[in-house]
Amino acid sequence: AAEELGALRERMRRLGPVNHMALEEYEEKKTRYDFMSSQRDDLLAAKDILTTTIHEINKKASVMFMDTFSEVQKNFQKTFQVLFQGGECSLTLVGDDALEADIDVVARPRGKRPQGISQLSSGERALTAIALLFAIYLVKPSPFCILDEVDAPLDDANIDRFVAMIKEF
Repeated sequence: AAEELGALRERMRRLGPVNHMALEEYEEKKTRYDFMSSQRDDLLAAKDILTTTIHEINKKASVMFMDTFSEVQKNFQKTFQVLFQGGECSLTLVGDDALEADIDVVARPRGKRPQGISQLSSGERALTAIALLFAIYLVKPSPFCILDEVDAPLDDANIDRFVAMIKEF
C-alpha cells in the first residue's frame, strides 16, 4: 500500500497545481460556445434564405427578360424592315442562362446575304443600331433620347427614312 501511495503521490505531483477556477472557466467557455453556435446557425439559415431568394429573383427576372426580349425581337424586325425597306434581321441569345447570355445580332439588308453586324458598312451598322434602339423604345419608352451624330454615316435616302421614323415616333 505504501508503494502504491508513493506512486499515486508522484502522479499527482507530475499533474502540477490544480486550477480551482476550472469549473467557472468551463462555464464561461460553454456560454461563449453556445452563443457562437447560435450565431453560426442564424448565419447559415440566413444564407439559405438568401440563396433561395436569389434563385427566385433570377427565375422571375429570366422570365421577364425573355418576354421583353421576344417583344424587342419582333419590334426589331419591323423597324429594320422599315429602315431598310425590306431585308431580314434577328436577335439570338448565345448561352444557356438568359441573364448571362450574349446577344447575337444578325442583319441582312435587302439583296445581301446574312452576316453579322461587323461585316456591314458603317451606314448599315448605324441603321441596324437605330432599328434596335427604336425596337427597345417600343417596348420600354423613354421620355427623351439624344441621337447625336447618328445620321453621320447615312446617305440621303437613309436619312429620309430615319427622319420619317423619328416623325412617326
